[in-house]
Amino acid sequence: MAEGWDEDGLRVVRGALHTQDGAALLAALRRGPASEVLQLAGDGVAEAAARGLPEAAEMATLFLGALQGRGFQGDEELAERLSSVTGDAAVPLLRPIPVDMEMLAMLLEGDPAESGGRLDLSTGECWPAFSEELEAEPPAEETDDPERWLRIPALRSRAGYRDMELFIDGLGGAALADQLRIAIGGRGAFRQFKDILAHDQRSWRRYHRFCDERQRGRARAWLAEEGYRPSLPVMRWTVRS
Repeated sequence: MAEGWDEDGLRVVRGALHTQDGAALLAALRRGPASEVLQLAGDGVAEAAARGLPEAAEMATLFLGALQGRGFQGDEELAERLSSVTGDAAVPLLRPIPVDMEMLAMLLEGDPAESGGRLDLSTGECWPAFSEELEAEPPAEETDDPERWLRIPALRSRAGYRDMELFIDGLGGAALADQLRIAIGGRGAFRQFKDILAHDQRSWRRYHRFCDERQRGRARAWLAEEGYRPSLPVMRWTVRS
C-alpha cells in the first residue's frame, strides 16, 4: 500500500463514489491508506457492505477500526453507521439524506456574514444564502416550510485553527513543523501557515486531505445533531461484477 494518496488515486475514489460503483470503490481504496479517506469514502463502504459486495465487510471493519482509533468530530457517527451494516450495532435512528457533504461543509465553515444557507430535506440540495451563480432559487415563501428546509448556520469557529495545530502535531519533529508552529503563533496565522506550506507540495496536499476529512466530519456531526445522516442515492448505486 502507498504511503499516502496521490491525486490520481483520490480521483479514482471520487469517481467511484460519483458513479456509485461499489466494486470500483473497494478496488480504489486499496491504493492508499484508509485513515486519510474515512469521511470521504465511509458512506460508500457502508453501502457496499449493506449490499453484500465481496470484501466490503472487511473494508468496513478496517474503516471502523481506523475511525475508533482516530476520534475526529463526526467519526463516532460514521462508526455507528458502519457498525450497523456489519451487524455489530443497531441502525442509528437518523433519517438518511443524499446531501453533498463537501458543499455542506463549505457552508458550515464560512463567515457568518457571507456564508450559511439552507438544506432542502426533500432532495438533499444545499442552497447558499448568497450566490450570484444560482440561476433560480426557490420562492421565499417555500423556504419557510420547516418540513422541507433546514437552515445551515455559518459557524466560523476556531475549528480551522485547531486543524492547523493538529496537522503540525502530525508532522512530528520535522523542521517544517517548527516553522509552522512559529507561523501560527502571531498575526495572520492562516496566511503565514499557507505561505510556508505552499513551498512543500507534498505536505500541502496532505494538509488539504486532512482538512477535508475534518470538515466533512464536522458536517456529519452537525447533521446528526439535526437528526439526519448522509447517504448515497440508493436507486443509483450499482454493483459491478
